[in-house]
Amino acid sequence: MIKSSILTSIFNRICKKLNNVSNGFFVSAVPNVWIIIFFIIPIFLIFKISFTESVISIPPLGKMCFFTDNWVINIKLNFVNYVRMLRENYYLTAFVNSVVITTITTFICLLLGFPMAYGISKTKVRTQSALVGLLSLSMWTATLIRVYALINILSSNGTLNSILSFFGLQPVKFLGNYFAVCFGLVFCYLPYMVLPIYSILSKYDESCVEAAYDLGCTPLKTIWKVTIPLCRGGIITGCILVFATTIGEFSIPELLGSSDTLMFGRILWTEFFNNLNWAMTCAISIVMMVFIITPICFIQKRYGESLR
Repeated sequence: MIKSSILTSIFNRICKKLNNVSNGFFVSAVPNVWIIIFFIIPIFLIFKISFTESVISIPPLGKMCFFTDNWVINIKLNFVNYVRMLRENYYLTAFVNSVVITTITTFICLLLGFPMAYGISKTKVRTQSALVGLLSLSMWTATLIRVYALINILSSNGTLNSILSFFGLQPVKFLGNYFAVCFGLVFCYLPYMVLPIYSILSKYDESCVEAAYDLGCTPLKTIWKVTIPLCRGGIITGCILVFATTIGEFSIPELLGSSDTLMFGRILWTEFFNNLNWAMTCAISIVMMVFIITPICFIQKRYGESLR
């Protein structure tokens, strides 16, 4: 009886461990399979197409792998697409414009988003919920609708110029320049900066601020020395979200900008739909992805603890 009870307990423990291992495996397997199917495999296909040659066919891609008579596989890598991006001013201009406009947009969103998040976090709990709901309300509207609303505001016969003409001032050209593109990006993506910062500010310990006041800090110095370091994770997350989403934006530069405000998103559209150059489109996508992932990895390595 003693031996049987011991064997039974050992068997039950083994079953529990196997059950825990199997549950953990299936729980982790679902997101991993999802990432492999919908992220890693598409990126691999894009990377592969970027080294092919654009030809007139369906699909408009040349072959990358060839079989000889001896059943030997020959792989042909075409680096022309990447060389063109380094030599032609058309792509270099788009790269510089994308970096400059996206950086300016992220900086303006930070300057506007931090005071907004700080002000929301200092209100009552019910008021915070209402303000966050109003802030999120703009995200429920399609980007195109918001852009067309901005066109009605910034156009030559729009709201702003009507106000200027009412006061006897000359109309100003707001559309078709860097101002319009940056204004549209800030208008559409400001909530991506406010919400991460607010999520940190609404939870941090107020005793740190009180201690700073007791030590003689002024309100502005307290914000600079205490509040900003405490919500550094939210600031970094908001900057990453705004930068990564705006650098590939298409509709805002297309509708609010001009040929001088050429960005990656417009080039991708032109190369894919107008020129049917899928290889060049994939090469641009790979460069843009590397340019986005590299600083994110650096930030994750340097400030990983504050992002958790």
